[in-house]
Amino acid sequence: MPPPSNASSDAGSSRLVEALQQRLQASTGRPVHRVETHISWVLLDGEFAWKIKKPVRLGFLDFSDLATRRRFCDEELRLNRRLAPGLYLDVVAIGGSVEAPQLAGSGPALEYAVKMRQFPRGALFSERLDAGTLEPGHLDRLAVRLAAFHDAAPAAGVDTPYGSAARIEADTARALDGLAALVGAAALIGLRERLQAASGSLRALFERRKAAGRVREGHGDLHLANAVVLDDDVTAFDCIEFDPGLRWIDVYNDVAFLAMDLLAHGRRDLAFRFLDAWLAAGGDHEGLPVLRYYLAYRALVRALVAHIRRAQGGGAPGPDYLALAQRLAHERDARLLVTHGLSGSGKSHLSQRLLERVGAIRLRSDVERKRLFGLAALDDSSAAPGQGIYGAQASQRTYQRLHALASVALDAGYPVIVDAAFLRAGERDDFRRLARERGVPFTILHCRADAALLRERVAARRAGRADASDADQAVLERQLAAHDALREDERALAIDVDTGRAHDIEAIAAAWLRAAPAFTP
Repeated sequence: MPPPSNASSDAGSSRLVEALQQRLQASTGRPVHRVETHISWVLLDGEFAWKIKKPVRLGFLDFSDLATRRRFCDEELRLNRRLAPGLYLDVVAIGGSVEAPQLAGSGPALEYAVKMRQFPRGALFSERLDAGTLEPGHLDRLAVRLAAFHDAAPAAGVDTPYGSAARIEADTARALDGLAALVGAAALIGLRERLQAASGSLRALFERRKAAGRVREGHGDLHLANAVVLDDDVTAFDCIEFDPGLRWIDVYNDVAFLAMDLLAHGRRDLAFRFLDAWLAAGGDHEGLPVLRYYLAYRALVRALVAHIRRAQGGGAPGPDYLALAQRLAHERDARLLVTHGLSGSGKSHLSQRLLERVGAIRLRSDVERKRLFGLAALDDSSAAPGQGIYGAQASQRTYQRLHALASVALDAGYPVIVDAAFLRAGERDDFRRLARERGVPFTILHCRADAALLRERVAARRAGRADASDADQAVLERQLAAHDALREDERALAIDVDTGRAHDIEAIAAAWLRAAPAFTP
């Protein structure tokens, strides 16, 4: 990776930023804090943030020309207003002189600044994670927002290079080459080989996803320091503006950055909670085979940025992103778990905790059933028991869809949880055969509770209307009267949990992870 160019211009801009900081302090009467990254300075005056691009040329961007910096300030404003319109206000010329700069001053522009509304300290996901105040609900809300953002974003044309297999491989090679220049090529030989092998096997899928419109104008830089909690709002900001090829990407490439950053900080629970919420909202399970590749690629990118910052004399110690990339490049642990239990038995609650503990992909019948019929997860589709989208034919279609999606996730190498009632032995047998065909362990999570507690939970859930399940008292009574209990051979594969009592999620997770493949029906 070449060092920054135009050192004299960089020094002049640095003096200008220092002078502007002093001028803002004098005019506002408040301390003005300066934040520096490898490509920009940001001045925080207590009300506004003023972002000024450095006149640097790196392997992945060239800000050495003033007109170029102005153009990318305009792009930054346009692009970030998609997700954070209340934060991004204007592009302001800096006039005057280097020693006495003026915002919106007269005379030729010396520099340009993106004017943003300043948000409080501690609002960033990265800050909240360090403080222990990043809540699971924050990840859920951002995931839903990103799913809608991706759905509305324009798709890359088939005649563009964006999101093609060749572009993906070139981006990965560029990150590897840049990192090799800093840490030595020998340290990356194995990782380079694994990623080349993975991209070779994924090339056809990369191209199919582009043809299907899954390469979109996304964010491009969704790490923890670019996501923020603003009162009741949760969103992302500071997207990639300087290279459209890093922004027009597969939607999985976009969300993989945040998931990877959570993994790097030791929060697998939040990473897979975020992925679970994004998949539930958007339904892009067919793309799961590309996820691990993008997780490893994003870890590489973050490792490269960290080394560049250190080379520039900045940056604090952080996660070992390179070690994470090494691990992600070959990590696989395919196994299949299906839930079993009546409505209100706690299947979804327990599967949520389990997917976070293990790092699993979850498929919820309540969500996927509604998706099959064009409904959102919280839409009320209730009908008389056994009718409407809960009729026999609709249920058969739902389980077939769950089977197909579970196959994709297992082939991608993930632990998979299928959260459904599985009250018919034939439904359970179908998934047991799937596990046997894939040579992976099969487990049944049997959830049970007293009938009185089941009725209480179902009534409370119906009253709250905050869950995808439409089961009511009539559905529960029908289930209580007729369902296929687990056979003896199934009990040998089951983890039995009385959800009416305290239970140990660590023990449940350990039991699932101890399961070995079974090759007999």
